[in-house]
Amino acid sequence: MSRKIPFARLAATVGLGLSLLAGSLVAPAAAQAEGEIRIAEQFGIVYLLLNVVRDQHLIEKYGKQAGIDIKVDWTQLSGGAAVNDALLSGSIDIAGAGVGPLLTIWDRTYGKQNVKAVASLGNFPYYLVSNNPKVKTIADFTENDRIAVPAVGVSVQSRFLQYAAAKQWGDAAFNRLDKYTIAVPHPDATAALIAGGTELTGHFSNPPFQDQALSNPNVHVVLNTYDLLGPNSPTVLFATEKFRNDNPKTYAAFVDALTEAAQFVQNDKGAAADTYIRVTKARIDRAELLKIIDNPQFEFSITPKNTYPLAEFLHRVGAIKHKPESWKDYFFQDAKPLQGS
Repeated sequence: MSRKIPFARLAATVGLGLSLLAGSLVAPAAAQAEGEIRIAEQFGIVYLLLNVVRDQHLIEKYGKQAGIDIKVDWTQLSGGAAVNDALLSGSIDIAGAGVGPLLTIWDRTYGKQNVKAVASLGNFPYYLVSNNPKVKTIADFTENDRIAVPAVGVSVQSRFLQYAAAKQWGDAAFNRLDKYTIAVPHPDATAALIAGGTELTGHFSNPPFQDQALSNPNVHVVLNTYDLLGPNSPTVLFATEKFRNDNPKTYAAFVDALTEAAQFVQNDKGAAADTYIRVTKARIDRAELLKIIDNPQFEFSITPKNTYPLAEFLHRVGAIKHKPESWKDYFFQDAKPLQGS
């Protein structure tokens, strides 16, 4: 009988992404002047629009059209908590994270820095997967299981899990499964789940990592967020009101760049797959990646969709103090139409 490795030793087993994140944290700095933008992204295909923007230098392109040279800095973090901290410390200007972290920071900065979303990065189903054959539903997780999420209690995966728990056991038990969650970057959680032999038996993932995990016959889907909420935009980009107001040309160039990137990905999935591999240096078979990207349930769009049910839930259970009346309360309303919910 195999013995599971305690989580204290899991870092030595899979690295916990420290090598991946080395050098990605940036020191706190003052807000940048017009013509500079610092962007933080995380892991996965959900950031494909940013990969395209970076690869094709689209922000710089639209900046030149507006008469300015824009310096773009990129950094990669893991977990909404780290991303939110970087934004509030002034280390970054544009934060890429889930709707969960967005709503947390929107609530925290309400009436102050007024952080709001700039755009969605698309609509994607996220899977909670497990290598424990006894776990068929979320009700089957026990104290012997650990579920990897990007950030405990804050990440959109954690919030999806809470939403599911509330549906299963009622609002009062929304955080019932929190004690089983641990913060592990997606690449390392995927490797640990596939390898087995550790306490990590679950991973609330995103593409392509969930697809890579499911290539192992011992891994199965426990929960699909489209079944939970319907098609939705789980990952967004957000910024402070000050950055938006102080840098109108840079901000507009960024939104224009995202718009072009979304059109590019929707129109040429093969070129988009090549971009992902080139920019992220991901070790993934191109044909498999293209199959994932071409999923008919994926929509690469900057238009937010179906985010409000999670916002309403988080207010209902007391996770955020301010209740948004609609998605428009936590999204900036700009010239470009962003119609959604």
